Amino acid sequence: MLKSSRGTMPTDVPIPSAWANRDLDFVITRRRHSLFERDLAARAADLSNKLCGRRVLIVGGAGSIGSATTSLLLDYRPSAVHVIDQNENYLAELVRNLRGRPQGLPEVDFRALPIDYGSPIMARILREARCPYEFVLNFAALKHVRSEKDTYSVLQMVDTNLVRHARFKRWLSEYGHGSFYFAVSTDKAANPTSLMGATKRLMEDLTFGLWAAPAQSTTSARFANVAFSNGSLLEGFLRRLVARQPLAAPRDTRRYFISQTEAGELCLIAALLVPDKHIGFPNLDPAKELQTLESIAVRVLEYFGLTPRFYEDESEARRNVEAEIRGGRWPVVLTALDTSGEKPYEEFVAEGETSVDIGLNAIRAFRHVPSRAIEQGLFERLAALIDQPELRVDKDTIVDEVRQTLVRFSHVETGRNLDERF
Repeated sequence: MLKSSRGTMPTDVPIPSAWANRDLDFVITRRRHSLFERDLAARAADLSNKLCGRRVLIVGGAGSIGSATTSLLLDYRPSAVHVIDQNENYLAELVRNLRGRPQGLPEVDFRALPIDYGSPIMARILREARCPYEFVLNFAALKHVRSEKDTYSVLQMVDTNLVRHARFKRWLSEYGHGSFYFAVSTDKAANPTSLMGATKRLMEDLTFGLWAAPAQSTTSARFANVAFSNGSLLEGFLRRLVARQPLAAPRDTRRYFISQTEAGELCLIAALLVPDKHIGFPNLDPAKELQTLESIAVRVLEYFGLTPRFYEDESEARRNVEAEIRGGRWPVVLTALDTSGEKPYEEFVAEGETSVDIGLNAIRAFRHVPSRAIEQGLFERLAALIDQPELRVDKDTIVDEVRQTLVRFSHVETGRNLDERF
């Protein structure tokens, strides 16, 4: 057992999601109260008036951020909430979690459907719906820099983040859904150095520029790192502890962090209260809130009553795990920031974007500034690469296509990907 002043952590069973663990949230964010607590309280009536009795479609809603948003949104009494996600295991866990809450699952038309949002089945759902979905929140994305490891992975990322998104927005327009449309973005869309960040920056252009005319409001949000979210480095820390394996963190890499609950709150506020054609982001002070990943690893270990022992060599760290554990220590491999697309720090606002006060305490926003993607036909060319497998393409081809459209895309190519790093 891993012991701490807060209890014990079994090392022989999978660890559950940490998103409801407020002690662990505090270890990372160093906040006892939500960053968005004041804004939610001040605008509670506005949120309730907008959502009560409305029909809501949540795409990609079973992941960490989508599920946190869904849980929060249900408390404002919409008439229907339908959640779409390809991951049926996440959907099952979402339903169990909602039904297990102290307040349970409200008496609404709630459905959890294992559907690909870009598939013909999604088109059928939208065409055959008796009443329109007034609010559509889209969380579907490949969101890890790890996903640009080779041509096939990049094509899948382009397909998920852009080609299927454009198709989905066209269906919303054709069948009369989405008076209010929200799509989640990422901090890595600001001055992107990775193809993942570039696809999310282009997703912003798509969100605001394609099939958007019928919507009363279209908004987005750029994110900080979400602590212990699915697939995150921090969730990996917990899994490595359970598996009795070394932790690893890149040197000199600084990130902002919010909890999964805060992530849901940010999305709800951005979807309902941020002005039309604006992108919201957390109002965080870089001098106080940017944290090194190395320091985060240290604090997680200290939470479990362990002392870090730093290593340069992963093989040596693996060999010494059991000996370190017997001494109350845990090996941490410090790696170089040497993989393609990785940025040493986070930022929310890019060159050419100007943040403005929107009357909220913890969220600022900026009006979307379109790139040349739509006018240059980039989305049509990318769709052709996906839909016509006989066309020859490689990663460099896609980088060049994107670079011609996004002036501030500065792709960092090192020849290494995250799967090659511990």
